[in-house]
Parts: sequence; structure tokens; C-alpha cells
Amino acid sequence: MRKNFSNDSSSKNYIRKNDRKADRNAERKPSRFGPQEKTYRKVYEDSTEGSDSFSKKRVGKSLTKSTESYSRPTKKFASSTGDKRSYNSVPRKPVLIKRKVEAVSDGKIRLNRYLANSGICSRREADEYIAAGVVRVNDVIVTEMGMKVGYDDKVHFHSQLVRPEKKVYVLLNKPKNCVTTSDDPQDRLTVLDLVKGATNERIYPVGRLDRNTTGVLLLTNDGDMAAKLTHPKYNKKKIYHVSLDSQLTNDDLTKITNGIELEDGLIVVDEVSFVDDTHKEIGVEIHSGKNRIVRRIFESLGYKIIKLDRVYFAGLTKKNLSRGKWRHLSQMEINMLKMGSFE
Repeated sequence: MRKNFSNDSSSKNYIRKNDRKADRNAERKPSRFGPQEKTYRKVYEDSTEGSDSFSKKRVGKSLTKSTESYSRPTKKFASSTGDKRSYNSVPRKPVLIKRKVEAVSDGKIRLNRYLANSGICSRREADEYIAAGVVRVNDVIVTEMGMKVGYDDKVHFHSQLVRPEKKVYVLLNKPKNCVTTSDDPQDRLTVLDLVKGATNERIYPVGRLDRNTTGVLLLTNDGDMAAKLTHPKYNKKKIYHVSLDSQLTNDDLTKITNGIELEDGLIVVDEVSFVDDTHKEIGVEIHSGKNRIVRRIFESLGYKIIKLDRVYFAGLTKKNLSRGKWRHLSQMEINMLKMGSFE
């Protein structure tokens, strides 16, 4: 129902009342017709004006957040002593470190080590000799394991006076027509004849190479190291370069890879591959230390080896070493061999 304002005074009062009500509403919220501040969303939409629709679609709630940086306050706590530390530095339980008290060395070493240092045998073999009663210390037969001796003691092995020697390690690139032995009854050329000027100590070859096999050969008076390098337990890697009289077929290559049954058991090589396109030059990687193992593998398949060269043995190579020449091992090579770092 529409009101009829006939009286001017009542009309003016009504207008003034509505004006006051409008003023109160204006104080509570801004007029929708007045100037407004741009929000972050509106600013982003204006900045992307004229760009592709994909950019506009990405405008969402995550973009309407305030740009003011917010850093979470670090949690603090007070210790019993009153000092304040950050929450991340939580005190940990102290760890007690036990240190070994090193025994004062009296300059003595175990008897088996003494014999091994003299180049007679390895430590394990020395234990067997001691148990057999063939070792005397100061003219007294010793069968007790773990006995220690000094350099002033007189140690006899089979009535032979034993003195520790300086360890010597000689690497030889063995040539053909040379036997791997210390003494040959047929008076043929030996590997020791080739290294006569290397040392005054008595050294021995580590392992054996056939008379016509060439390549890497180590000679030393370190019995322990010689035993580790030749014992099947340690599986030292050897790489051979084989030259055949005829081409090796792919079927025979597969047979060698899968394993060859010989008179002393199944022999499996680690890797075998062709060196060139003639298929007569073969590379063989193997860990087995059986006698003439590479030659017997190819001979069992009907091939004849023209040339056999060992190019790698337990980490040692013949790099920069001519045929028939020798050199001393570097200290780094000796340390690596002692630690067993090489395969």
C-alpha cells in the first residue's frame, strides 16, 4: 500500500529518516557504485588481458592469497639451566667411545710370520711345519703355535738358519722359450736368469706359465702374498690373448661361454670374445688357476694355439714393459695387492 504524504512536515520527516538510514548503511559497507580497490585476483586478470585462455583458467584461490611473507616462529624451550635453544637442537644422549689400549711392542713377531717373512713358505704352511717339529728356536724344537721370536733369536728350519729378508716384488714380461722355475736340470733359460740384476734376495715366481706362454709374471720372496695370489680361494683374475690356427666358430664360442667339460671337471670362463674380425684372435678372462687351463679348453675343441699371452694378472699389466724386461712394483701396487683390492 502506497503512503500518501499530504502533510509537508511528515513528508520531510520521512525523508530525513531515510537519509539517516542510508548514511548508516554507507558506513557499514562501501557503495557498489563507488570506487573500489582491486583485489589480487582482479590484478592478475588485468595483467593477463590478451593472453591465452589457459592462463586465465589457472586463476584460482591459490592466487588470491596475500603476497606478504609469512615465517613460522621457531619453537623455543628453556632448559633446566635457563638457557634458550632452538627446537631443532634437541640434546642427544652422550655416546661413550671406548678406545683400545695399544700394547707396547717388544719387537717380537709370531714364529709363522717370521718364517713367512724369510720367504720360505706362507704362514699357513709355517704352522704345519711347526706342528711337524722341523723348526727349532735357539736349538730347541718348537711345536707350540703362537710363539713369538725376536731378531736376536736363532731360528732353524730343517737345520738351515733362517733370517728375515727384505720384501722384493719384481714384475716380468716373460718371453717365449723361457721356463718358470728356479732351477732347470736341462740348463734352459729360466725367468730367474732374466731378473738377476733385480735384487740380491732370493725370489720365486708366483704361479707358473708354460715355456711358450708369454706375458705378466710376478716374482717375490713374500710367501704370504704368493699364497694369496695363487690359492683358488682368492680367485684372482687373469686375462689371456689367444691366437688360434683357424677361425673360432660361434657354436664353439657358445660352448666355451657355457662351460667345457674336461678330465678334471667343468671349466667355466668369466668372459670370452673376439678381438678382431678374423675370429682367430680371442680374449679370455678366467679365474681358474688349473694347469694349462686355457690351452686345454681350446685343444678339447680341436684348435691349436699359435700364441698365448697373459696380459693381466691380479691387477698387474705389462704396460710400458717390453718382452723380456722387468721392473719393481710401486709402493701403491704393493699396498693394493696386500689389501686384496685387485681381483
